[in-house]
Amino acid sequence: MVQPASGTPRPPGPPLVAPTEEEWRAMSLAERESLLVRILDALSDPRSAMAEGRPHQKAKGRAIDMLTLHFGSTGRVIYLAEELAVLYPGEDVFVPDILAVLDVPQPEDDPRMAWVVADEGKGLSLVLEVLHQGDRNKDLVANVERYARLRIPEYFVYDRLRQQVHGYRLPSPDAERYQRIVPQMGRYSSAVLGLDLAVSGGKLQFFYGMAELFGSADLIDRLQGMMNDLETRAEQAQAQAEQAQAQAEQAQAQAEQAQAQAEQAMKGLREALLAALEMRQLPLPQEARARVLACQEPATLQRWLLRAMSASSLDEVFAA
Repeated sequence: MVQPASGTPRPPGPPLVAPTEEEWRAMSLAERESLLVRILDALSDPRSAMAEGRPHQKAKGRAIDMLTLHFGSTGRVIYLAEELAVLYPGEDVFVPDILAVLDVPQPEDDPRMAWVVADEGKGLSLVLEVLHQGDRNKDLVANVERYARLRIPEYFVYDRLRQQVHGYRLPSPDAERYQRIVPQMGRYSSAVLGLDLAVSGGKLQFFYGMAELFGSADLIDRLQGMMNDLETRAEQAQAQAEQAQAQAEQAQAQAEQAQAQAEQAMKGLREALLAALEMRQLPLPQEARARVLACQEPATLQRWLLRAMSASSLDEVFAA
């Protein structure tokens, strides 16, 4: 809670109430920052927050990872954050697991200490809460009423313990009560995200049309499997090519076939390397691309591909 006009915060204590817009405008930048620091300190007090453990953290982290990768690849302008304090003027401060705001760019280094509606000029577009061992009444009753009153267009709860999704949507922009989202074939449609939510394989999953979204770990596993398969194919093809060369007079046709397999494997290695660089968002100048396409050494391509999985720059990938 804050004093009007002066901007000096009162001693923090539950519930934490955000200043009104008039109070916020009356504060200096230093007073605003001081208030946010006090609020964040109070919210980080372990006595006032329930730690839901690794299952809650993993489910939340996986969800934000999938959404970040998806919107980063589609180029859609949407702001995503997890556990960011939200200040609606004159309302209790809250910290949703995941929030989304349409038409706000996602900065690489986000300077925000909190989402202050008075500064941003707009409220949240969507909230997603992950419920594991926490307060069911808070997520499934109190938040349903509160977020609707704040006119947050959509609210979803992933009940991890019971493996359920609950979806709510405002029927109109000026409505203050949610309507439940009726699932279609087990999927809950989000108009804000342009995605469907569902429980699949014991996890919260997002779908873009019929396509299932993947997180970083899923993509890395797939690339690793592709790399292993391509390495095996390249080694087998190379061995066949060497054997065929030694028996060229008797097995010319076999040698040509093995060479074609080797070239196909090399092409696959190059494609896997270019895909890995694109996934890691490492800039690839034309001369570097030409170097990849011109490389005829499977071991070199494999080494570059392994480096591309974790390198932070192109120089690390092509280092001698």
